[in-house]
Amino acid sequence: MDRRSFLKTSALGGTAAAATTLAAPAYAQGKRTLTMVTSWGRGLAGVFDAAQKCADNITQMTDGNLTIEVKAAGELVGAFEVFDAVTAGQADMYHAADYYFTGQHPGYQFFTAAPFGATAQEFVNWYYHGGGLGFHDELGQIFGLKSFVAGNTGAQAGGWFRKEINGPEDFNGLKFRMPGMGGQALGKLGASIQNLPGAEVYQALASGALDGTEWIGPWADEKAGFQEITKYYYTAGFHEPCAGLSLATNRDVFDSLTPGQQKSIELAAAEAHQWNLAQFFNNNGAALQRLQAGGVKVLEFPDSVWDAFGKAAQETLDEYMDDELFARIRTSLAESTKASSGWLTRSEGAYRAQRDRVLG
Repeated sequence: MDRRSFLKTSALGGTAAAATTLAAPAYAQGKRTLTMVTSWGRGLAGVFDAAQKCADNITQMTDGNLTIEVKAAGELVGAFEVFDAVTAGQADMYHAADYYFTGQHPGYQFFTAAPFGATAQEFVNWYYHGGGLGFHDELGQIFGLKSFVAGNTGAQAGGWFRKEINGPEDFNGLKFRMPGMGGQALGKLGASIQNLPGAEVYQALASGALDGTEWIGPWADEKAGFQEITKYYYTAGFHEPCAGLSLATNRDVFDSLTPGQQKSIELAAAEAHQWNLAQFFNNNGAALQRLQAGGVKVLEFPDSVWDAFGKAAQETLDEYMDDELFARIRTSLAESTKASSGWLTRSEGAYRAQRDRVLG
């Protein structure tokens, strides 16, 4: 597949083609400035932090020989148009959640999160030791990208609602924001799914254009202000048991770098992944306490809803199994997750249960 042929069929192609005015990489005394476009509003809690962390890491690790100029969503291209801009060679790299780009290839879903998929630890086990990194690169070769995971939110919350969810039927007709295949699965329960950039969600919820939304978790959700509008918060969701973020560099640009600069990008992304995951884990607990103190009702979905989630998720994933690469990625991740989970449940899982029992 020609790495630019998708522009002819992608719904985003027109915008990417219009991005031809973006500047080429700047060169001065052997130093280069690369432009990073992102899917995040400037300052958006956690996710923009991860992009900036990647940029700062690269600049520091190359002693300033590579300077990364970070652009928030809308400053050069829209939040969902970064893939097209980088693949077309009109920006040098992007930072985003790759499941935004399942229209380019459904396999990208797995490098953010698959419904009923891996937790953050299970994901990173697969990515670095179960073949995930190789699959990410195989996808990137199709589109002229060199990709690495570069952030992670951990498990995401089930979302904010204007009313309690007592059964699967309560999703029928619900206007809800949820990207990726999780959103497709929820649509099978009758929800009207909308995929909005994070910076646009608050206004849509406040205006009534949305009846509910998922975003990330307590810390980022509190920062976004959703508790000002709705008070029913489901803290566990099926759609993103972790959410990997990705740094993707135009492959021609990546290949033009020195081996040391290439390794700096790889290691900068890996460090940003762990730093960002810890950032979310560190902040979520205290934020949840503040939300509860402010009157938010924290809930869990009943088993009947979880059962409906599971059925819809499997049906959604199965619909893509005729794509050979998607099937290989899904099988690889499922096998790795099962193996990791077997030990994590018996070790860390059992320990946590006993710690909570003994210490209260």
